[in-house]
Amino acid sequence: MKTIDQIAAELQGYDPQALPAQSVAAFLKKLVQPVQDSMELPLFEAFGKVLAQDVMSHLDVPPHDNSAMDGYAFDGKQLIQANQHQTTLALRVVGTALAGKAWSLAVGPGECVKIMTGAVMPVGLDTVAPQELVDVTGPGGSTIAIKPGLLKAGDNRRLRGEDLARGTPALRRGERLNPARLGLAASLGLANLKVRRPLRVAYFSTGDEILSLGEPPREGAVYDSNRYTVWGLLRQMGCEVIDMGVVRDEPTLLEEAFKAAAVRADAIITSGGVSVGEADFTKAMMKKLGDVAFWRVAMRPGRPMAVGRIQVSDRQAQSPEKSAILFGLPGNPVAVMVTFLAFVRPALLQMMGCTDPEPPLLKAYSLDIIRKKPGRTEYQRGWVETTPAGRLQVRVTGDQGSGVLRSMAQANGLIVLHHGQGNVAAGEAVDVMMFDGVI
Repeated sequence: MKTIDQIAAELQGYDPQALPAQSVAAFLKKLVQPVQDSMELPLFEAFGKVLAQDVMSHLDVPPHDNSAMDGYAFDGKQLIQANQHQTTLALRVVGTALAGKAWSLAVGPGECVKIMTGAVMPVGLDTVAPQELVDVTGPGGSTIAIKPGLLKAGDNRRLRGEDLARGTPALRRGERLNPARLGLAASLGLANLKVRRPLRVAYFSTGDEILSLGEPPREGAVYDSNRYTVWGLLRQMGCEVIDMGVVRDEPTLLEEAFKAAAVRADAIITSGGVSVGEADFTKAMMKKLGDVAFWRVAMRPGRPMAVGRIQVSDRQAQSPEKSAILFGLPGNPVAVMVTFLAFVRPALLQMMGCTDPEPPLLKAYSLDIIRKKPGRTEYQRGWVETTPAGRLQVRVTGDQGSGVLRSMAQANGLIVLHHGQGNVAAGEAVDVMMFDGVI
């Protein structure tokens, strides 16, 4: 396990007082490690969890050639000749193949079978004519006619194993079980999956000026919104959240909170107490109990940040030492959310063992002039929408102050203005990080 100083030494140009955003991400990748504990869960309970091992297909999906739609199944060689001579292909209907029931009779030349979607293709037949492309003739619909050029041999047939072939990987270790992956596991008949246990994250707010809900208002105090935004962000990720409430700026209370959190959780998130000029109790306790770095990140909002490990003795555990990764976030509401999305969320996903790539930044055209100085990364709250011409455009939502949560609530994404970027003109393309699927 590398120390904070060892990790810092590996980063070129590391400066904790002016740390670029990309250096924060690189540092955290070296700091955190995936949890190793796993469990076997029923499919419904496994949703949102991270797979702990590869899932191999033990059968073919689908298990047989079948019809992709309602229509008429026949031998496609007859279609080849009809198309070549530009003649209509006439076929006699000799029965109906239903889904879930195998057709057992022979089908000869000049014959076809009416077939339902998903029904097993009768032996010797390889093509399905959709019912809307045929002319049904004869008494009781006993014959059909297919005009030339509408189909080719092999159309509308699902092949055995075309979704999954026996012995091939169906799902990979590290993938999060989204609805499609859950369905894929179910298509293999799997009732349970081995997944990594949920990440345990303890969270508390710090500060004498913070009010919990239910407390009466008082001069100079504000209600704790951070506790609820962070709780929502963690729950969205599928973490097990340990809510420790508000901890006052008292050394004894802070020490108890950090120790309790480190024993119970894999990661600790705090808000407040890491800015220059604030009471030193929180920072002093972080230093006392762990190996912690204090940064001034070159970003807006969210400049102050602390990261590291909190280490405590755990008499009940097999190992006498227990540690948890620490993320000390700023106190302002929007700064908390932005630093979480930019840095903490990717680090927690790595701790979960998740190997899925982060959603890509999208390009949108700015409707506003945005002023920015090079030398820091800025995250502006924005509303992204699609124009009638099909391109993305974005406008800034309201006041961009780090304490203005309303403009965050009105946004559906963040405008990401990179470290070396300057002012943005109206109509200029910018990167946007969408909230959908993240918040």
